[in-house]
Amino acid sequence: MPATPVSSVPAAPTVLTARALLLDMDGTLVNSDAVVERIWRRWAERHGLDGDEVMKVVHGRQGYASMALLLPDRPMEQNHADNARMLAEETADVEGVVPIPGAPEFLASLEGLPHALVTSADVPLSTARMAAAGLELPDVRVTAESVGASKPDPEGFLKGAAELGVAPEDCVVFEDSGAGIQAGRSAGMRVVGVGPRAGLHGPDVVVADLRQVRVEAVAGAGIRVVVA
Repeated sequence: MPATPVSSVPAAPTVLTARALLLDMDGTLVNSDAVVERIWRRWAERHGLDGDEVMKVVHGRQGYASMALLLPDRPMEQNHADNARMLAEETADVEGVVPIPGAPEFLASLEGLPHALVTSADVPLSTARMAAAGLELPDVRVTAESVGASKPDPEGFLKGAAELGVAPEDCVVFEDSGAGIQAGRSAGMRVVGVGPRAGLHGPDVVVADLRQVRVEAVAGAGIRVVVA
């Protein structure tokens, strides 16, 4: 039986229009997997937990929220205290932190366009990781200190939209984790999933990295996001 010919016609690009972009940090702009693995696997060992199972939970969430899922019987004040120690460890350890491919060019293309960083990291950690990756921090930032609830709660993305003065439905989120993608969807926003984790969680479109994304200004204060 003859083989079915493979079409040489490339898939049409996906085009999203928005008035603002909301950007996660870890896994989306910055590859910090090496340090996250080191620190959380040490934490798992200290608490007698399976490191692989722990790593399935921690991406995208604030540390205390991950701990609450992994140690459900532990008092929340212990989780917050433990999280403070973990944040200090993570801030001091930037070995192996690098930009996601295409991130420098992507951020440069957003100059003058409404966008914000929405991260589960606190100010010291987000500052350290963006600097280690050689990336400029957006002027508008929603960090752990800014919210009362961690992703997958939509609070961070809703605050980012409000800071930019844009309705949630007019925002496009860039995220890599299940918790972050759920947060963006719960906020009523469209989501571009970035990287290998993202495709498992139902974003509107998935890219391997930011080299597949082009951003263009549109007359009337709009933004066109082209994913090819």
